[in-house]
Amino acid sequence: MTRDLSRLLRPSSIAVVGGGAWCRAVVEQCRKMGFAGDVWPVHPKATEIDGRPVFRTVEDLPDAPDATFVGVNRDATTNIINSLSSMGAGGAVCFASGFSEAVAEDAIGSERQDALLHAAGDMPILGPNCYGYINYLDGALLWPDQHGGLRCGSGVALITQSSNMAINLTMQSRGLPLAYVVTAGNQAQSGISDIGMTLLEDPRVTALGLHIEGVGDLRAFEALAARGRELNKPIVAIKVGRSEQARAATVSHTASVAGQDAGATALLHRLGILRAADLPTFLETLKLLHTAGRLPQNTLATISCSGGEASLAADTAMGFDVTFPPLNDTQQRNLRDALGPLVALANPLDYHTYIWRDVDAMTRAFAAMADPDIAITILIVDFPRADHCDASDWDCAIEATIAAAQQTGARYAMAATLPELMPEDVAHRLMNAGITPFCGLTESIAACALAATPVPPIAQPILLPCDDTAPDLIPEAAAKQVLAGFGLNVPRAARCTSPEDVTAAAAKVSYPLVLKGEGIAHKTEAGAVILNIMSTEAAEQAARDMPAKSYLVEQMITGTVAELLIGVTRDAAHGYVLTLGAGGTLTELMQDSASLLIPATRKEIEHSLATLRVMPLLAGYRGQPAANLSAILDAIEAVQNYVLAHADGLSEIEINPLICTTTQAIAADALLRRAD
Repeated sequence: MTRDLSRLLRPSSIAVVGGGAWCRAVVEQCRKMGFAGDVWPVHPKATEIDGRPVFRTVEDLPDAPDATFVGVNRDATTNIINSLSSMGAGGAVCFASGFSEAVAEDAIGSERQDALLHAAGDMPILGPNCYGYINYLDGALLWPDQHGGLRCGSGVALITQSSNMAINLTMQSRGLPLAYVVTAGNQAQSGISDIGMTLLEDPRVTALGLHIEGVGDLRAFEALAARGRELNKPIVAIKVGRSEQARAATVSHTASVAGQDAGATALLHRLGILRAADLPTFLETLKLLHTAGRLPQNTLATISCSGGEASLAADTAMGFDVTFPPLNDTQQRNLRDALGPLVALANPLDYHTYIWRDVDAMTRAFAAMADPDIAITILIVDFPRADHCDASDWDCAIEATIAAAQQTGARYAMAATLPELMPEDVAHRLMNAGITPFCGLTESIAACALAATPVPPIAQPILLPCDDTAPDLIPEAAAKQVLAGFGLNVPRAARCTSPEDVTAAAAKVSYPLVLKGEGIAHKTEAGAVILNIMSTEAAEQAARDMPAKSYLVEQMITGTVAELLIGVTRDAAHGYVLTLGAGGTLTELMQDSASLLIPATRKEIEHSLATLRVMPLLAGYRGQPAANLSAILDAIEAVQNYVLAHADGLSEIEINPLICTTTQAIAADALLRRAD
């Protein structure tokens, strides 16, 4: 159930319980921001706080407050929350720490948190162990410290689990209008998804930014993403931390190949949430989404009065999924009319300084660059230091950019190559005109690449991970047998318990053979796999030399086009991660993989395969025969179907290699770990 926090986050009345410096700061910040509602300090001994009369207890308040900052110690917090809940208050921020986040130091932290939740009942709470929030739209702050934001009429909302990061984010001087900054603390009751859902419903919020340490409720997170899609309000995330899936997996190659954050990456992509790699890109992307929304395609144009900056833009873009389309006839004709015969026309464009200070000519040139096939046109302008220089000579670039945007109705941005060369007052001026002011050229192109990411189709609900178990390693032959029951193609094989049995089995399986020692996870490294056996004598001798007591004799598959890996790992935080990658000896060498969450459609699987560097081999590299793609997809779906049918107790699966030939895809090796 998603909890409605609208009364808590958009209050008409605020109570502040506690008399220390933190609580006094909450009252003071509300005054400084011009909060128009009632602010009621509560303390048993104080007579006034920031010039306001003080109430002895929450029961003495004139009415049930919409929002309360509870700034007392952890033991008193629960009693205060109980009183507020009983009187019908709208919600509270629990500032105190020492609950479940402190279990390592305090054994009763979890019990204390359970008591807090019981006391809150249906009343929403943020935290505990959190700073609260700032509502810059209404000037309402349950915030016990300084902040750097300004009132605004619309803007982006930010949610973070780190109070210190929230403070830092308010101090940004990039011109990004902040509608809300909310901290979630340890999310005892209200998680990121509950908070985000309430913020998205505010019509003044244009986009949502999430700083995520852990997702928590996957179903609620899916609902948050779906609501953002419905409201056309993009969500951007910066995800930190490492998934439990990668730390727990110790047997297969899959986790190391997929990376320790594969589950989070797959989850955010599946839900259409844009993932920023760092805080500057996070903020610049939100800024772009606030002014321009998602970009319809990944095509850019840049304009600068320096060839160096034009080259820098082209080189910087090479690391991102963006393109600079060549100028069409209309663009070239209009640019030539505006710039004259001495300027070489290209995209990125160096327009030189012939028309600098001529606002009309600059406007015509900037407008000429716009085109329906260009998602956004970026003016590269670095402003001089205000403490050493006079920046008034750069006003012509601002005026011309704004005029070109108004004339064409196209998307425009202005980017400084270095973040510090975009003054905050200029950024605000541009934002007010609907121009995105980018702080940093690399960040601007990264933001455009993210904003141009196609919205994925609506996916099925994620298969939730089973409870943690103590899995067993299933013998390879048994693993192949159960997977074959779901359609996985496996080689002819026989199990043997002695070298003599190997001799008899070899004749039945037929040559060439593969001999494997059973009960060994990484057989190649242990000398427990011998390939291309061509005789009975060689098979028996290989068995005698092998460090094993039982054996698997298998048909050796020939005619290989390429080898793949299919892996599934249980990720406690994100579901079941399906990883596809280069297989065999290339698995760890190439680190070539793509990950999805189960269930994935056949089309999604095929798209992920197409992103692999090994894909040209599968497609028939330089005239060589191509692998049977349909058979490969069948094999992947067979593994997925087993997971869907037997998720309980499942820890991991790995098919490596899946031998891909021109006619079939065969699982030459299979690893299965599950609670048996």
